[in-house]
Amino acid sequence: MIRVTRRPLPPRTLTAMADRTDDIKKAAVPRQTAKKLWKHTTVRRHIHPVLRSALTEMAPGLERCMYCGDNQGTDIDHFEPIRENPLRTFDWDNHLLACSLCNSHLKRDVFPLATDGTPLLIDPSSEDPAAHLHLSLATGVYVDLTDRGDETIKVFGLNRGILVRGRRRAYRITPLLLKDWRAAVERGDVEDAADCAATIWEQPTADVVHAMFHQAFSPGAQDIFVGQAETLVLLRDPDVRVALLPGS
Repeated sequence: MIRVTRRPLPPRTLTAMADRTDDIKKAAVPRQTAKKLWKHTTVRRHIHPVLRSALTEMAPGLERCMYCGDNQGTDIDHFEPIRENPLRTFDWDNHLLACSLCNSHLKRDVFPLATDGTPLLIDPSSEDPAAHLHLSLATGVYVDLTDRGDETIKVFGLNRGILVRGRRRAYRITPLLLKDWRAAVERGDVEDAADCAATIWEQPTADVVHAMFHQAFSPGAQDIFVGQAETLVLLRDPDVRVALLPGS
């Protein structure tokens, strides 16, 4: 799981969403009204497509799920479920792109809270998951750093076998792609360099690449990248980071 940057919505869409929220506030049974409005034909035709378009632009890789990072994001997920807070049904800050597995089978309406009432799940659009989760590159396993990290791993099954295998493979192939990118840049092949860069970030589990760039500067980097001196040099190179690391 990596941080994603929320994009602005068109004013017309925000106004329409605010109007729907007002309708929910006035309803005798807000939860029931919220669910009906979310599924209403007009909303599906005019609001859902705008939300989905913005979310796919925000998503890592090729429109990957913002939770597991592996599957294609197919669903508009309410981070805080409608059942828990119907007034956030049309709150843009409450929408994330999720795969059907994470959204419909794992998270569903699960929304654990801490004793102080704050969410225990991580919203990657409002905070950096790295504060709560550490990805072990060698094993492909997420290690929790906080209670929120622990709960997020459990709810989304972030350490299920297929994800761990995918991360380990990404960790093996990314150094080769970095070298290919560098070689293309050095010979002035702009097209091939761009293709290598796209391949690096569009592969599933882009969280591996993100973790590699950030862990290259950790105190134990030499131990993390054992036998990968060339890779470590590339990851630390300012020019490489500016060219390949989003937001650097």
